[in-house]
Amino acid sequence: MLAIKLAIKNLLGAGLRTFLNVFILSVAFVVIIMQNGFIQGWNKQARTDVIDWQYGEGQYWQEDYDPYDPFTLKDAHAPIPAELEQPRSEGQIAPVLVTQATVYPEGRLKTVLLKGIDPSQKTLEIPTKKLEGAHELVPAILGSRMAMNIKVDVGDLLLVRWRDANGMFDAREVVIAGLFSTDVPAIDLNQVWIPLNDLQHMMDMGNEATYISVETELLGNKDLPGWKFQDLDALLYDMDQMIKSKSAGNAIMYLILLALALLAIFDTQVLSIFRRQKEIGTFIAMGMTRRQVIGVFTVEGTMHAILALIVGAIWGAPLLMKLKKTGLPMPEGYDQMGLPLSDSIIPAYSLGLILFSVVVVTITTAIVSYMPARKIAKMNPNDAIRGKVQ
Repeated sequence: MLAIKLAIKNLLGAGLRTFLNVFILSVAFVVIIMQNGFIQGWNKQARTDVIDWQYGEGQYWQEDYDPYDPFTLKDAHAPIPAELEQPRSEGQIAPVLVTQATVYPEGRLKTVLLKGIDPSQKTLEIPTKKLEGAHELVPAILGSRMAMNIKVDVGDLLLVRWRDANGMFDAREVVIAGLFSTDVPAIDLNQVWIPLNDLQHMMDMGNEATYISVETELLGNKDLPGWKFQDLDALLYDMDQMIKSKSAGNAIMYLILLALALLAIFDTQVLSIFRRQKEIGTFIAMGMTRRQVIGVFTVEGTMHAILALIVGAIWGAPLLMKLKKTGLPMPEGYDQMGLPLSDSIIPAYSLGLILFSVVVVTITTAIVSYMPARKIAKMNPNDAIRGKVQ
């Protein structure tokens, strides 16, 4: 209690110097929470969107399928397993057949992935209902980014050329039956979606698919003959690694900011010990041990962190709540980066994140405050009272 009382008295006596140290430390505290909140918010938002729109609760891949190697698409197709026919009839799976194709919007040429999907599927958020109904031509749906890139709209005709199972080229016009907007570029950019039955007929691949997204856990999520099951951990691995890399990069930024704040506290402690030598000598002469005097200065420095938490809560909490409500708007062109990003990133704050930040700031401040205070242990009280300590 004595150390706390003396620490408070000295901090109040320092005036502006204390306020500046506390404010800079509070900035570091708020920035740590804010940056980590945006990273966690993006992670949560991206995972939810990718699961809802692209992966479902997992996928069966035809054993030759490699999403990173388009040359595998020629052989990456097989009949849909009989074990999945019942879930398919109930809309619990979404078989997708994929092939490379070329579209010719207004005479221009663009390479795309032509994907066939069951219009009645309920597994993914893709609005495949727009593919249902009577159409004179094969209906197709596009993502809004894709439609903007090739400058087409609902009702327009689009010439598509592909190579069938026998290696023969064929071409057909499709009609744009609908557009959809999504935050997942992997199902938007360079993608043309048509009914699965139509693509199977065009490719001469009856009842075949390239991959199958599942809505819930089916068959114990085990591999099937010719098909490999990919759980969400495998499907989201690249995204998780990207999040970790981004978190490490942001950590460098707030560590620099925290280091600047701690440097100010360190300098303040060094200056305080130098100017208060007589006071230190008097404490020791009155019976306080050197450890107790060191404790006074360590507590005094640590109080900066406590005050910073209070000040940070006063001005930082409204700011963080405002960002929680409005999010961080993304700049123009973000949707061309190939990342699952929405128009704004909503931060996600958790109790664990806040407690972690509090512990980090408090412990590092205490360590920085203790380091210069060790000099007190080498002081001779008689010389300190005379002001002759070097």
